[in-house]
Amino acid sequence: MTSIRNEPGLRSESVRRANLSSIVRELHAAGPLSRSALVRRTGLTRSAIRGLIGELVAGGLVSERRSAGIGTPGRPSPLVSPVPDGAVVLALDIEVDSLAAALVGLGGEILEHVRIDRERGHSSLVAIVDDLAELASIVRARRSAILPEIGVGVAVPGVVRRADGLVSMAPNLGWTDQPLGSRLAHVLGDEVPITVANEADLGALAEVRRGVAAGADHILFLSGEVGVGGGLIVDGLPFHGVAGYGGEVGHMPVNPRGEVCNCGGVGCWETEVGAVSLLRRAGRSTSGGRAEIDALVLDAAAGAPRAIAALEETGRWLGVGLSGLINILNPRLVVFGGLFQRIHPYVAAIVDAELDRHTLRAPRRLVRVVAGSLGAEAPLVGAAELALEPFLGDPALWLRQPEMGASRNSTIAIRRVVA
Repeated sequence: MTSIRNEPGLRSESVRRANLSSIVRELHAAGPLSRSALVRRTGLTRSAIRGLIGELVAGGLVSERRSAGIGTPGRPSPLVSPVPDGAVVLALDIEVDSLAAALVGLGGEILEHVRIDRERGHSSLVAIVDDLAELASIVRARRSAILPEIGVGVAVPGVVRRADGLVSMAPNLGWTDQPLGSRLAHVLGDEVPITVANEADLGALAEVRRGVAAGADHILFLSGEVGVGGGLIVDGLPFHGVAGYGGEVGHMPVNPRGEVCNCGGVGCWETEVGAVSLLRRAGRSTSGGRAEIDALVLDAAAGAPRAIAALEETGRWLGVGLSGLINILNPRLVVFGGLFQRIHPYVAAIVDAELDRHTLRAPRRLVRVVAGSLGAEAPLVGAAELALEPFLGDPALWLRQPEMGASRNSTIAIRRVVA
């Protein structure tokens, strides 16, 4: 039997959904925009914008109000704003010495947030997942009237298989082949997608979407804490490798006579530039976590010679390793996150000197090295952006359908099944 398909109708629906996505993405990235600005940014006609905005307002995803007059002839274009509660995700961040959870809404607004420090060494999968579930309960309880999340994003300092959230290796957590994604799905009890990704990849995404790298299309994000990770954006798109294992720059060998790394290698870059090596050079406890780093930075600001010397040696190794990455990757912008962002003022000149010494002239002229603007929360912000991506790609799936006589929650469930 030959099926009959309404091809023009299908094309029209596809165009409508793509146009809704374009509008929502612009509002999510830029915040409130006038209808006129949306016409310019999307290339859609005024009448198309008017109709699509009407759908989004009825669906509870955006709001609209009159713009203030600016003294020019004609009626001011209405101002369209994303409604943060219209699409909410749960973001989770796993660090070696801290855990965080946040509820993040459309437009990137952090609605609730909590971070706790934790002792290193208590890092079993079960313990971390249970702690994350508790943090999720805390932020959810603060917003009891909020709509259920539409997704969960998780940042982890390890090598992640994106397909199912399996953490193949997280040396600084002591993990090998740990099913983080499935375990979280079981404990959280959510029926929404849970996406797990490497923290540096998510830090790169966050800085491009919300931070210092906004608008850049070739960036390298370097995140330093106990370990070191790299996130790469090429032509505006994230680079993950074949199975999501790319970006493990911390395990790039730089010193054949160096220390044994947690991964089993010798002289990995993170053994020279990570928090442990920095604290050891400064004569400080290597188990004190972020508090010890804060104290070291304060000592350096006060002119303590050993603290300054430790930072200088770390900066030298940062420049050596980064030179090789710039020669290979040719980024436009290098963004320092985490530990590197905090120590950037003390190592910037040394890093630049090493880059001048070791980097090829052509890529050196093109690249800038800057401190990130999102600090320690960059992976958490990136996890939220990752979880919001399916919604941004097709917001029509989340629109209310009043004619069905159903609540928004049941509409979401129905549409997911159909989709």
